[in-house]
Amino acid sequence: MEPTLIALLVVAVLVIIVVVKSLTIVPQAQAKVVERLGRYSRTLSPGLNLLVPFVDRVRATIDLREQVISFPPQPVITADNLQVGIDTVVYFQVTDPRLAVYGIANYITGMEQLTTTTLRNVVGGLNLEGALTGRDGINSQLREVLDGTTGPWGLRVARVEIKAIEPPVSIRDSMEKQLRADRDKRAIILTAEGQRQAAITSAEGEKAAAILSAEGRKQAAILEAEAERQSRILRAEGERAALFLQAQGQAKSIETVFQAIHDGQPDQALLAYQYLQTLPQIAQGDANKMWIVPSEFSKALEGLAKMGGADSEKSFLDVPASSGNGSGRSGDGIDTSSWFESQLPPAAAQPEAKIELHTIQPGISTAPLSEVAEQAREDDVANALPPPPQ
Repeated sequence: MEPTLIALLVVAVLVIIVVVKSLTIVPQAQAKVVERLGRYSRTLSPGLNLLVPFVDRVRATIDLREQVISFPPQPVITADNLQVGIDTVVYFQVTDPRLAVYGIANYITGMEQLTTTTLRNVVGGLNLEGALTGRDGINSQLREVLDGTTGPWGLRVARVEIKAIEPPVSIRDSMEKQLRADRDKRAIILTAEGQRQAAITSAEGEKAAAILSAEGRKQAAILEAEAERQSRILRAEGERAALFLQAQGQAKSIETVFQAIHDGQPDQALLAYQYLQTLPQIAQGDANKMWIVPSEFSKALEGLAKMGGADSEKSFLDVPASSGNGSGRSGDGIDTSSWFESQLPPAAAQPEAKIELHTIQPGISTAPLSEVAEQAREDDVANALPPPPQ
């Protein structure tokens, strides 16, 4: 029984091995390349697949998803003889598993070497500034070259990206200094532009203020000139009225004195007496240190008496006395009714008479100025002394 049992176990193990060798499961998004007796047979699709035991074998399992490979920095020399390190990233996908297995020994290594050589060819024709600013053009050229070259390998290159470009330290410092200088330059330009705008705005404001100030001074000067003109006109009218009244008073005074002299009929003794009274007044001057009475004073009196009408000749003082009591000219006396007449309008008609006193000083009566003046005039008449007897 024991040999039979062992044989059965051997047969069972063989069956299990054959079944395991005959069945294979392919995951989704993967493909398996099958060789039969060392020769390519077929490519298994995802799912459960049957194999001929001990005849078919799986050569390789290929991932059909899009893959990303990042290559380490590669030293590249630019057209201006500067060595830079460039990191690249390649996005690709296996489209034909058979070509990926049999077309190249290792498509990852082949793609890396192809990317490095192509990158050196593309960047070698550019200077550093062109390489730094023309990444899109470099990416496009790399993708075209890689996609065309890896087609026989069963690969499709979706895109190529340059991850970083590392210039030398000295060049990087120079670029940073240049960038800092450019930023400082832009800052200075912006500051100058701001100061310019501020200066323009300030100048416009000062101009407007100066114009308004000039307009104000002009209006003030006009008003002051008008006020001065009105003041001078009113002052001139007042002086004219005062002079007119003064002239009238002097005229009436001279006329009265002259008439009184003629009515008094002065003789030689009166004229000599008046002459003697005038002599001290002549001697009162500050410049008169000494004053001498002439020796011919008597002759001067005689001559003055002759001029006064002592001889038979008629003198200019010989005016007939006025009739009546002899106290004045003929008639009812001197008419003084027009002595203080003026061509100016009455005071009550002046604009100043309309001013109320309480507007000048609070607490004063609110009656118009004309009424106050009229009341004062009536009080003066009532309080006046009686005229002297005739």
